[in-house]
Amino acid sequence: MYKIVDLYDLDHTLAADYLARFTYPWEALKGIKDFILTLGPTLDPEEYDEVSPNVWVHKTATVFPTAYLGAPCIIGPGTEVRHGAFIRSSALVGADCVVGNSVELKNVILFDHVQTPHYNYVGDSILGYYSHMGAGSITSNVKSDKKLVVVHSGKEAMETGIKKFGAMLGDHVEVGCNAVLNPGTVIGRDSRVYPTSCVRGVVPALSIWKNDGSVIQIKEDR
Repeated sequence: MYKIVDLYDLDHTLAADYLARFTYPWEALKGIKDFILTLGPTLDPEEYDEVSPNVWVHKTATVFPTAYLGAPCIIGPGTEVRHGAFIRSSALVGADCVVGNSVELKNVILFDHVQTPHYNYVGDSILGYYSHMGAGSITSNVKSDKKLVVVHSGKEAMETGIKKFGAMLGDHVEVGCNAVLNPGTVIGRDSRVYPTSCVRGVVPALSIWKNDGSVIQIKEDR
């Protein structure tokens, strides 16, 4: 339930071929920068402007003058990058996304229709189709002891071999306001996280993570 095929519909990202090379989504984190540098020059210049070296913005995207776009990055069609947004580097942002006020992105893939609209930090993470992060919710991407991140699912522990790993959000995931997604968090499709939660490990698809850390299944599909 934490493989790429379990989490994502690859029809909704320019990174489809890239992600299809891997089994687990965190395996793709190390190569995001190089992938963007390879993909950018192949984009249709009739559709994308290279607004600065290795920064490609679709002609239908809206980027506020106060937003910072660090190289390399790609901003997809219909996407809005709002006032004060800080895209540090290595961000592939899909179509019809929102990168909001004071949001920081670093080493990420955002599928189409992803919303990070208010005061979010998203680092070393992949956010699936139509996923949404409520105001103030963040991905914590480095453990306090600086050790390599391990993905925990019940009694199973999977070594990732990487130090920086935020969160993997499946398609249609809803994260409540001011939630913290701890390093190595994986949230299955169609799941929800209560506001102010502190989340870690694997949250199964069609589940609700409550503030006390308990997880319940959603009875009806969306």
